Amino acid sequence: MLSPKLEHELNKQVNAELYSAYLYLSMSAYLETINLSGFANWTKIQFEEEQSHAMKLYEYIISRGGKIVLEQIDKPKNKWTGIINVFEEILIHEQLITSLINNLADVAITEKDHATGNMLQWFINEQVEEESNVSEVLDQLKLIEGKGSGLFMLDREAKQRSFAPTT
Repeated sequence: MLSPKLEHELNKQVNAELYSAYLYLSMSAYLETINLSGFANWTKIQFEEEQSHAMKLYEYIISRGGKIVLEQIDKPKNKWTGIINVFEEILIHEQLITSLINNLADVAITEKDHATGNMLQWFINEQVEEESNVSEVLDQLKLIEGKGSGLFMLDREAKQRSFAPTT
């Protein structure tokens, strides 16, 4: 059984993950408008990942006898100044999600809920991977100054990315 505090915090994270999905979908739409369909695919895959993260938490709450409380999802931003700006904001957003997951892990420790702490290890590891992947793409985009033939090569590479459901 989840403590009320931990149940509340897990529900907040479900909503944060759903907002993340919505943000990535908005980024995908923007990238389509500037004819970067590969990066639009990359962010659409992120949309799917964030939805799966939300559902992983959703299922966990239910499995522990908790109640799901969905809140309103804020409208995401829909304009950026270019591809570098998009990935700078992705990195900032992923760092925010990392801090939320870390805070959630702290609550699990405080509440002495070892099962939740164990489950959250997957999210902690996932965030390390997320930040690393985004940093790598951002560094590459900065190297080519977000333009030229290098941009089209990276865009073509991003088009190859596919969704792998979380386990």
